[in-house]
Amino acid sequence: MPTNQKPKAPRAILAIDQGTSSTRAILFDHESRILGQAQQEFTQYYPAPGQVEHDPGEIWQSVVATVKSVLAETGLDWADIAACGLTNQRETVVIWERDSGRPIAPAIVWQCRRTADSCRQLQEAGYEALVRARTGLEIDAYFSATKFAWLLDHVPGARARAAAGELLGGTIDSWLIWKLSGGRIHASDYTNAARTLLLDIHRLDWDEELLEVFRVPRQILPELRASGSVFAKIDCEELGACGIPISGVAGDQQAALYGQLGFEPGAVKATYGTGAFILQATGNVAVASESRLLTTVAAYREGEAPAYALEGSVFNAGSTIQWLRDELGLISSSPECDRLAETVPDAGGVRMVPAFTGLGAPWWEPDARGVFLGLSRGTGRAEICRAVLESIAQQVADVCLAMARDSGRPLGTLRVDGGASRSDVMMQYQADLLGAVIERPEQIETTALGAAYLAGLTVGFWAGVDEIRGSWRLGRRFEPQRDAAWRERERRAWLDAIQAVAFDAERRRERQA
Repeated sequence: MPTNQKPKAPRAILAIDQGTSSTRAILFDHESRILGQAQQEFTQYYPAPGQVEHDPGEIWQSVVATVKSVLAETGLDWADIAACGLTNQRETVVIWERDSGRPIAPAIVWQCRRTADSCRQLQEAGYEALVRARTGLEIDAYFSATKFAWLLDHVPGARARAAAGELLGGTIDSWLIWKLSGGRIHASDYTNAARTLLLDIHRLDWDEELLEVFRVPRQILPELRASGSVFAKIDCEELGACGIPISGVAGDQQAALYGQLGFEPGAVKATYGTGAFILQATGNVAVASESRLLTTVAAYREGEAPAYALEGSVFNAGSTIQWLRDELGLISSSPECDRLAETVPDAGGVRMVPAFTGLGAPWWEPDARGVFLGLSRGTGRAEICRAVLESIAQQVADVCLAMARDSGRPLGTLRVDGGASRSDVMMQYQADLLGAVIERPEQIETTALGAAYLAGLTVGFWAGVDEIRGSWRLGRRFEPQRDAAWRERERRAWLDAIQAVAFDAERRRERQA
């Protein structure tokens, strides 16, 4: 019997957060609270020293599994979902067949250093000034361009197939948009494109000269859109032809800045994930760094003026704690690292530099490798754990201090998020080290929340930015407790450790020459 009952109003936004070591699906309500979430880790492949790969198919299956799980957990169905936001690990590269959708090789992960020699050759050829002026980036294996070229050069027949239009490529967002849309849409947003070394961040388009320099054919690359716009509708067998719009897409760090409501110039956030990433909003001005930081595109909505940020990237943060757990077996879980570190007042003179995959900003030393310094017979698990946590905070301080020099804005408050920001002992050390206030929100899943905000604002789930401003809720504030003399001693000891790592990297280069 027909009824006059109106369709129910959507009550949630689905955020897919595809990270370096796991995938999460989170449902947010109108008050920005989590209704439910699901998480699934996936395999990290290390085929050779300095090389890191992912299986794109496994990443896709983790998306399917977590989305299905969170819907089942909450009892919601697609009619309850207004839109989908997508955020992702950046710089990681996938190339796949246009017709079958099959990847031609494993994804090359942002941490992978296999193209370091190619980057060095481009530097020696004098391309650094051009690349920095157009992209705001350094020539480094961290970014996507040389990864694309490596796959095209090393997978048999790939360059010919790319020229014939048989292959598509992109960062993880474009791979997932392709899969979610049932192979209909090949698109990316400007924040992800800005990490490839191929985007002119001022013109907001693929740069023909850079495509030639890095030998990447334009025809494999996705079309580009603002982060807050409708990219596609979900239409795939695994999830059903639900028709929900994918209306917010941003690289994980730009999404986190958006989730921290970092819209105003000068706002700074640090995300402590597998790596650590610090962004400072610079508004509609692309500020050029003099401290080897990056200038990048920030998330913004369609119809708005482009937004920019300064960024510093730390390659190994939470991954260092995982190393203690998985490779050394010193701890059984990340919280155990905190518990042990809290049992000692300091690291007992031990310093660690976790340069497992080189050093990022502001050092940009691709050949650096991790070291422990100052070990003694009395060094125990507690001191090792404390040194690891302090090394993460020191790397973040490197970037924050460089950022203050570039922007001319002394750091007063740093908003933090990401899984490793749960460490109270590390956050207090960070506040002491910077002499700044650390604010950790009640909701530390700000990466997913930023993607949800972009998606929800695009479809009118939230009326505007003013409506979401009040949703940011403080979880804990850390005030600095140490004086300037202590900070100077800690920083001097850290910089001595960095100098030792840089010296070792230079000696190894000389031996290999």
